[in-house]
Amino acid sequence: MKIPEMILTEDLFETVRYNQKGLPLYIQTAELADYPDMGASCHWHDDIEWVSVLSGKMCFYVNGTRFLLQPGDSLMVNFRQMHHLHSFQQQNCLFSCVLFHPALFCGNPLLQKRYIVPVLENPSLEYLYFPAGQKEGYTICETVKKIVQLKEVSPAAWELEAVAAIHALWGDLLRQKFLFPKDTESPVQNELTIQKAMISYIYQHYADKISLNEIAAAGHVSRSKCCRMFARYLQQSPIEFLNSYRLKISGGLLRNTEQNVTEIACSCGFSHLSYFSKMFSESYGCTPTEYRRQSIGPAKK
Repeated sequence: MKIPEMILTEDLFETVRYNQKGLPLYIQTAELADYPDMGASCHWHDDIEWVSVLSGKMCFYVNGTRFLLQPGDSLMVNFRQMHHLHSFQQQNCLFSCVLFHPALFCGNPLLQKRYIVPVLENPSLEYLYFPAGQKEGYTICETVKKIVQLKEVSPAAWELEAVAAIHALWGDLLRQKFLFPKDTESPVQNELTIQKAMISYIYQHYADKISLNEIAAAGHVSRSKCCRMFARYLQQSPIEFLNSYRLKISGGLLRNTEQNVTEIACSCGFSHLSYFSKMFSESYGCTPTEYRRQSIGPAKK
């Protein structure tokens, strides 16, 4: 089962496809092999995300912090944190994830103010990581498994039981004070705003001839800070990120249009066809023409 590409806005905000309309809850067990390029590109969303690895390994990044998740490991990503994941050494990985919007807790203003908002607004709580064997990690893994099983079996009123399991786990983490770490001065949220502005600039101007100076100016930072931030949050230089995005757009045009390769290269910001072909081959392992042939058959060579 192939996982469809994410729906992202210009600043990498993901519109999560919930399992049911009207219920802000997404439940999925999948393999990395199901994902395009065995991973999910950098994104953020308003949902809280729990990930539990069942078999294999994966590399998971939250605001530039890298985790090598292994069987039994659990990770909670707080809302509006930039994160992405990919395979470890091109190996497959089976994992479950549960995403839920804070609106799932909005039934009572007092409870939301007391137990939800402080967690969402805590600048030091970007994530919670529990390695395999740790009691809390085991509890999260078992809860995620239970929620996934409820969705798969779908007994009567299973949604109520799934939401109840999320509430119970949230309460358990609150009692153990995992969700209320000590507040510290953190530049992360301000940096995320800057990073999103620079990414948005790239998304809007990728077809133009843009420079490192212009990308940095979009975030009102120096060239050196711009490079440091891209390295931290995206593990790429600004120009590498720009070219990767251009190549991603070009791949879509090769699959879905009849534009010739030269037209596609120019429309994606590559001024020289030879450079575009070289970059494309290094990224996809084949030439643009071969990619088109493999993707949509000989009718659009």
